[in-house]
Amino acid sequence: MHIGPHQLSNRLILAPMAGVTDKPFRQLCRKLGAGLAVSEMISANAMVRGNKKTQLRLNHDGEPGPVSVQIVGAEPEVLAQAAQENVATGADIIDINMGCPAKKVCDKQAGSALLTNEGLVARILDAVVNAVDVPVTLKIRTGSSPGQRNACRIAQIAEQSGIQALAVHGRTRACAFRGEAEYDTIAAVKQSVGIPVIANGDITSPQKAAAVLEQTAADALMIGRPAQGNPWIFREIDHYLSTGNDMPAPDTMEIGKTLICHLQELYAFYGEYTGVRVARKHIAWYSKGFIHSNAFRREIMVLETSAQQIKAINEFFTDQLPRDIAA
Repeated sequence: MHIGPHQLSNRLILAPMAGVTDKPFRQLCRKLGAGLAVSEMISANAMVRGNKKTQLRLNHDGEPGPVSVQIVGAEPEVLAQAAQENVATGADIIDINMGCPAKKVCDKQAGSALLTNEGLVARILDAVVNAVDVPVTLKIRTGSSPGQRNACRIAQIAEQSGIQALAVHGRTRACAFRGEAEYDTIAAVKQSVGIPVIANGDITSPQKAAAVLEQTAADALMIGRPAQGNPWIFREIDHYLSTGNDMPAPDTMEIGKTLICHLQELYAFYGEYTGVRVARKHIAWYSKGFIHSNAFRREIMVLETSAQQIKAINEFFTDQLPRDIAA
């Protein structure tokens, strides 16, 4: 899988997720088998204004390349400027968000709201591609609603504008995350263009990954929500696609150790106060499915320090081990 001059180590990409794919999570997923990890989306307007929270998202120190940064907005000139500033701070790939269905994004006529204005889509893509010397990629949905699917037309506009890879989430804006992903639409997009197409949506297991690749003929897969609390999904899928065999799931001890390492990176990145609060959702995701996990999650939500969180996690995962191992 190539994006411009960049050859990825495999065909598995961590999807950009607001509030989730910060640097610690991107680094962890790369370590556990993702060939590329896209940043959480950065508002072009906030970046141009020098927003403090946005500046933290521009920290790519120590990340393995290529570094892919996603920007979101509705004004061609502002997006072009944001792309230039991201390249100046280390981005190797610029990704444009035209897939987010969130109301606060779409109300600004950004994200997936742009799919209804193909002329503006073309102007944005032309502006960003012409503004930077690195590859520009695009993420879209299949359309604004089930009755207004135009992913193939958007894909053709993207190819004509010089977009070098296209990720398609197999749902419309109106569908949000409900229902099943439309792999037939992704397959149609793949047939309509010559640039790499990345399939996204409901890729929850190695077997599902193989089935989606076969059904869509996509060049790569993008995985988002299934990686929350389960960063091992990348190595498991990569192993299955390479060998046809299942890879053993991580045991309880590995899950606990990985979670603690992840949290320590969060504390270092955000600082104690914010790091503890960001950590809560990750702890909830990692602990899902374990015995007494509901009570544990309630406990975690009221702990105020990193030391309290680490102590609670150690106790929780020790309690999950067989008695002979725990002893």
